[in-house]
Amino acid sequence: MNELTINLKSGSDKPMYEQIYDYIKNEIISGKMYVQYKLPSTRALSKHLDISRSTVEMAYEQLLSEGYIEAVPCKGYYVAATNSLLSYKKSEIKKKDREDNLKDSKKYDIDFSPRGIDLESFPYNAWRKVTKNILIDDNKELFNAGDRQGDYEFRSTICNYLYQARGAVCEPERVIVGAGNEYLLMLLNQIIDENSIIAMEDPTYKQAYRIFRSMGRCVEPVMLDRYGIDISKLEKTNASIAYVTPSHQFPLGIVMPVHRRNELLAWAELMEDRYIIEDDYDSEFRYKGKPIPSLFGSDTKDKVIYIGTFSRSIAPAIRMSYMVLPESLFARYKERISFYSSSVPRIDQKIVNAFINEGYYERHLNKMRATYKNKKETLVNAIKKYGKCSRIIGDEAGIHILVEIDNGLSEKELVERAKIAGVRVYPLSDYYIDINDLTGRPTILIGYAVIGVEEIEDGIKRIADIL
Repeated sequence: MNELTINLKSGSDKPMYEQIYDYIKNEIISGKMYVQYKLPSTRALSKHLDISRSTVEMAYEQLLSEGYIEAVPCKGYYVAATNSLLSYKKSEIKKKDREDNLKDSKKYDIDFSPRGIDLESFPYNAWRKVTKNILIDDNKELFNAGDRQGDYEFRSTICNYLYQARGAVCEPERVIVGAGNEYLLMLLNQIIDENSIIAMEDPTYKQAYRIFRSMGRCVEPVMLDRYGIDISKLEKTNASIAYVTPSHQFPLGIVMPVHRRNELLAWAELMEDRYIIEDDYDSEFRYKGKPIPSLFGSDTKDKVIYIGTFSRSIAPAIRMSYMVLPESLFARYKERISFYSSSVPRIDQKIVNAFINEGYYERHLNKMRATYKNKKETLVNAIKKYGKCSRIIGDEAGIHILVEIDNGLSEKELVERAKIAGVRVYPLSDYYIDINDLTGRPTILIGYAVIGVEEIEDGIKRIADIL
């Protein structure tokens, strides 16, 4: 269905129709809505935004009168070509960029992507067995929408898992299951105070940053020290929300020690409406020492918003994440947005629930830890063997490492040299919000989940030969 997600502000000085008009106009001018892009119908958009149809019609009429869109009888509304030359040019440029990126991807023989997982080791037989058992009976209830927060049984399983694996105690009533972290962050945006400023580690997980910015949030980047987010710098911001990845900071790989976790919790406890978003995106994969309990598990004042996902530990296509809210924010959830239907099909919830409870998930994690550890050791050994003038960072957990290279080349030059060798690596500078925070030697990210062991050594040797 063709929809537009517009962050409408009910308390704004601008009427809602004007907010819709501004949003669509800006999307057209920026080229995000290209020529002949089809807009949703007034009925569909009013239903999607939960506002009156006349409000949407007023916005569309203004856009029509100014020539930004045109109405095609029996077909709908489209971005106009005649009055959107700039938009057209930009859309053509973007189209060319997409084509260039596609061509570019074919230039690489080896891609050390920090995204994705090893699907060669996916437990297909176990997944088929669980799915077959779930669907063996004609259970009509599986095809109903189900609980808005996710099936209670599945939320209970998540709580049991968090207690056993992350040292956290929570109640199923405060767990919300959603189709990916992005969806949960968009829900969260409607719960936290409208004027809340969000502090983010710098460098950071850029997708979360883009989501916050797309929803109109003010984001303040905070530099890191060797323990994680710098609390002294955090205190100097006006932020009331801190987004962190303490178990394995993305992308630097820092594992936040207990004393820094306590400092961060103390920062949140100073004011009533301060909270910490803990993105525990790959805590399952740790290779040295015992797993460190989650920040959420150490929270005694109900200040941590915990977000976990099965996309990294099972498969990206699962698109299944979960969020545990503090009591105060859960009350707002019930008051403001509890009418949203669950975005995860009940069948998928049942399958993952059985996959966990029947022991397949634990066995799969154990297998993947061994697989990733072997790949990581192969990568580290290859770097030590071929990579002169380099230092490895963040190899204690996760599925990527960083490599500092001190040979006189810039990050851009390093990436380009690797490209000539048919190898794709990723510059650390791409993950900074404020490029002025970038310090130290040129550093590249090297992921090892999606490629084979043989490719790892070949890729590093190729890079070393051309450097």
